[in-house]
Amino acid sequence: MMATTHAAVGLLLAVPLTVVAPELAPVAALAGIAGGVFPDLDVLAGVHRKTLHFPDYYWVAALPALGLAAAVPGPATVAAAWFFLAAAVHSVSDVLGAGLEPRPWERTSVEAVYLHSRRRWLRPRYWVRYDGAPEDFLLTLVCFAPGLTHFGPTVRRVAVAFVVTAGGYTLVRKRLPDIEERWL
Repeated sequence: MMATTHAAVGLLLAVPLTVVAPELAPVAALAGIAGGVFPDLDVLAGVHRKTLHFPDYYWVAALPALGLAAAVPGPATVAAAWFFLAAAVHSVSDVLGAGLEPRPWERTSVEAVYLHSRRRWLRPRYWVRYDGAPEDFLLTLVCFAPGLTHFGPTVRRVAVAFVVTAGGYTLVRKRLPDIEERWL
């Protein structure tokens, strides 16, 4: 799945706070977006879906952080909790998409995300055929929709920027391997 889809899911995780603690919902939404994107920074830092993806260990931080945010609600505790929650959900959900191959629509990879506790790769499930697939873009739109209706202008602007980015990426995704081969 696209980083924008993971960001959208991070925002979606904050929607219940619009009812329970509306004053903390924007902080949770922005932290959820950041936590949703964070694991994909490993594309720059090392082996993608291994270096910063922890489908098991992010929960070790997320669950106590959520407990602390419930016990002592405030911007810092809520931001930490939603950041780790979104990072955990991102890392787990990568197994639902394609593998790491340059042309994931060809389904040649057996590596979706690395499970550190078992020291092995989890296999891709291809529920989302590949990052940037039309259904991936649709998922981004659906998950960001509450950002346009339930939050204020800051979260709305961030959501729109991510949707526009996702749309552009979806339009060029299938051409990227050829461009990379030609230019790099």
